[in-house]
Amino acid sequence: MWGCVAVVPWQGMVFIALSVVCMSVRAQLLLLCSHGLAMSSCRTHSFPRVCPLVYSLWAAGAGSFGAASLTLVVGLKTSSRRADRTGCGQELSRLLRHTPFVAVYLETYGCQMNVNDTEIAWAILQKNGYARTKELDEADVILLVTCSVREKAEQAIWNRLQHLKSLKARRPQARAPLRIGILGCMAERLKEEILQREKLVDVVAGPDAYRDLPRLLAVAESGQQAANVLLSLDETYADILPVQTSAGGRTAFVSIMRGCDNMCSYCIVPFTRGRERSRPIASILQEVRMLSDQGVKEVTLLGQNVNSFRDLSEVQFQSVAAPGLSRGFSTVYKAKSGGLRFAHLLDQVSRIDPEMRIRFTSPHPKDFPDEVLQLIQERHNICKQLHLPAQSGSTRVLEAMRRGYTREAYLELVHHVRDSIPGVSLSSDFIAGFCGETEEDHQQTVSLLREVRYNIGFLFAYSMRQKTRAHHRLQDDVPTDVKKRRLEQLIATFREEAARANAALVGQAQLVLVEGPSKRSASELCGRNDGNIKVIFPDAELEDAAECGAPGRAQPGDYVMVKVTSASSQTLQGVPLCRTTLSRAAASH
Repeated sequence: MWGCVAVVPWQGMVFIALSVVCMSVRAQLLLLCSHGLAMSSCRTHSFPRVCPLVYSLWAAGAGSFGAASLTLVVGLKTSSRRADRTGCGQELSRLLRHTPFVAVYLETYGCQMNVNDTEIAWAILQKNGYARTKELDEADVILLVTCSVREKAEQAIWNRLQHLKSLKARRPQARAPLRIGILGCMAERLKEEILQREKLVDVVAGPDAYRDLPRLLAVAESGQQAANVLLSLDETYADILPVQTSAGGRTAFVSIMRGCDNMCSYCIVPFTRGRERSRPIASILQEVRMLSDQGVKEVTLLGQNVNSFRDLSEVQFQSVAAPGLSRGFSTVYKAKSGGLRFAHLLDQVSRIDPEMRIRFTSPHPKDFPDEVLQLIQERHNICKQLHLPAQSGSTRVLEAMRRGYTREAYLELVHHVRDSIPGVSLSSDFIAGFCGETEEDHQQTVSLLREVRYNIGFLFAYSMRQKTRAHHRLQDDVPTDVKKRRLEQLIATFREEAARANAALVGQAQLVLVEGPSKRSASELCGRNDGNIKVIFPDAELEDAAECGAPGRAQPGDYVMVKVTSASSQTLQGVPLCRTTLSRAAASH
């Protein structure tokens, strides 16, 4: 093992150039320690938030670190702490403690929008010289990206903060104080309570304040609490390319819009994420092309009400008439004219890469014009899977929820979707025990689950949220035990019907995008079919039907044709037939 450290002049400055070949981190540190004079020279200049020990790496990257560089920086600080514990490397530890390098630990709660928010926040911090760590004990800053849709989600954050409180208390005095931040919807909803409760949190940033994170963290460094929960009418982070963190790097979420204008009476989203606004299509296409170049095989377009997308950035389209709503649907706001719509975006995104699957969530049932349904049916890489959130099967409850449709209108849309897209997979959301829900209302929801027979379901007991219309106008009068019983019945009904729907796939060949090894067995692989249902199959040698390569085992990102042999309410089991491509599989059907 060997390495070298050189003092190198550059534009009148002196900095350390590090060259390492198969060398332990501690050995690197001891070599670097011997060049205190060079480091002193570095400190006379106004460098950005980067340790002078690795300034050469920063300069080579034109002011930004690559992943390998950041890993080295985290290793430098971590090794110095270990050296302190053994009585070695005291000078190095002192130097590193006084450099502005900061390691950030990010933790995500809630929906896919929060996953995307985490990627946006990290992209901003990375550009400002922060490094990311996956080890909680190594972090200088811990940021929790939070959800506020249900009380249970918020309680999980309060419980987590109690754990972090003890971590903060155990922090060695030799290290800089640990800073903790709450980001996202809970920060927006409970700013004052978060800042006051036990004085634990240092930074609070709402969903539209991530650009301000570097400043907020700088304020927190001085020992003050810092907060920004201002909502914006136009923030979409369109110019920020998120640093993708999705599983295996083969799937990704792309945010196309933020906020919501529907004002459903139970929903906190308009108050935590603000008014509806859409990203310019050009920025979305740029991000999807980048993901395609990186080898991503599935993109999910994200928004609170994704299919009401309306890009107003191009002047020539600002006078376009508003498309009609699904028959029997209404809104609490006036029709919005102008802008490029979701059908146009979906068309353009699907053309970028014929081998990339396209999904979108979460839509509102009111915004499914025929051109969208026709496009899904025609394009082989737009998944034949739709999320149609019903929330209730009772027209009376739907009216109280301000959903803008009746049970009959919803069912008419379901039939129209199935006629337009044969074999479509449907998913939905349901709330048990909403304000004023009677047993008869509940049974109507049960019957809707049986009639539609969804493949995937998301079911929850109602949780009253402050600021919502329900909080101001309605009573949360369904007892907790009744909510629990009704939810259990809804879940049981959904599983029965989903098992029947999935059983119809037994004997069929399904195209599966491989995600990686199954959690239950290292000898099996796991992926998802076009309908977004999990498929598990043996990891075995496979022929390549596309004749693009030699026989071999499937890897994450490969498409594999699997014959389904058994099914449950949530999973399909099968035997792999061959590796193939998305285009070839579509052509053979």
